Amino acid sequence: MTTTVTTAPAATEAPTAPASLSALARALSAPKGFGDASLRRRRPGDIELLGGIPDDTALPVEALLASAERVLRGARSGPAAFQYSQSAGLDDLRGWIAAREGVDPARVIVTNGGFHGLSLAVLTLVERGDAVAVDNPIFPLFLRALELSDGRPVPVRVGPDGLDVDDLERQLRAGARPVAVYTVPDFHNPSQGTLPTDQRVRLVDLAERYGFVVLADNPYRELRFRGADEDSTILSTSDRVVHVNTFSKTLGPGLRLGWVVASEELASAFVTLRNRQDSHTSTLEQQIVVDLLTHDPAWFDTTLARARDLYRERADVLVDALHERLPGIVETRRPDGGFFLWPRLTDASIDPVRLHAESAERGATYQQGEFFASGGRREFADHLRLAYGNHTTDTLLAFVDRLGAAVDAVRASHPA
Repeated sequence: MTTTVTTAPAATEAPTAPASLSALARALSAPKGFGDASLRRRRPGDIELLGGIPDDTALPVEALLASAERVLRGARSGPAAFQYSQSAGLDDLRGWIAAREGVDPARVIVTNGGFHGLSLAVLTLVERGDAVAVDNPIFPLFLRALELSDGRPVPVRVGPDGLDVDDLERQLRAGARPVAVYTVPDFHNPSQGTLPTDQRVRLVDLAERYGFVVLADNPYRELRFRGADEDSTILSTSDRVVHVNTFSKTLGPGLRLGWVVASEELASAFVTLRNRQDSHTSTLEQQIVVDLLTHDPAWFDTTLARARDLYRERADVLVDALHERLPGIVETRRPDGGFFLWPRLTDASIDPVRLHAESAERGATYQQGEFFASGGRREFADHLRLAYGNHTTDTLLAFVDRLGAAVDAVRASHPA
């Protein structure tokens, strides 16, 4: 007799529901047109004047290698460079930064790049829904940082000399009460202007009178290649300012090493917050950079001088080429430092959107001005942001030739 055994079908398990996202994660906008997107080369041969990127030849690769060897083989470093360190940063690095900023080391926090400092400031100072006055046009990544606290941006005009403090004061007198004011005071991104010393003083005076904090994002300060420095002392020493800086534009963005200068009270709050996040910046990287900056005390300024010469040459070549190839079509100012030009189309018959597409088709890409518009408006659609830092003069000349060809194509399709 044969016995048939019937096996019951396995129970079908219900599919696992996807992870439930927090309200914060759901509220964050998808990256658009900046950050990772501006670092990916789209086609071989394209010339992309997209990001504020230092040139490879200006980065101290050999010097960093020598510092790394001294740190790893040194009697005082070695394994200690691989250990935990304090959240505020190594004392030696904080001391070097503090001396350069003219402040007490207790006011300095070492961060993972400048953007990390901005994020700490937003999370520490901005409640959900708080108003934050911002540059208009604005470095767009700050708006992403502002999403961390669901802050509400209040645009303040930026003119040829940076933040328009008159416009800010008008809004304050009309009743605006931002908890913070964000600006790039030196070689503004994207508009290339620099806030004069007297306007810095006025800005801090307004902060004291109306009770807000200035978030001064200053990554290009060391890259002045023309004219005299504005006085940044008040931005570093005022208790009403969080002064953010970074080694990204001078030693290299891959290091992810920056700092903030703030009042001791705010610096303490930043450390408390950081103890709930990344704990501290890489001990090894801090040790290497400390050695780099102190092994030869003159090294950093000598290196900066060479970099400034390089960027001045590139800026001048780009400006001169635009004037020669597109006379009466674009208006631009010769920059005094930084990585950006902010030329304006003066021929109203040229459609900026069409020009951007035609230029990209010819292998010359750039950021459109309207990308920086606040509140969905297009008040900067007639501007182009051109980033020249990581391009040779020959490449910049080729870019202008391609841009000129794109202008010719747009004008030919819509003759006057």
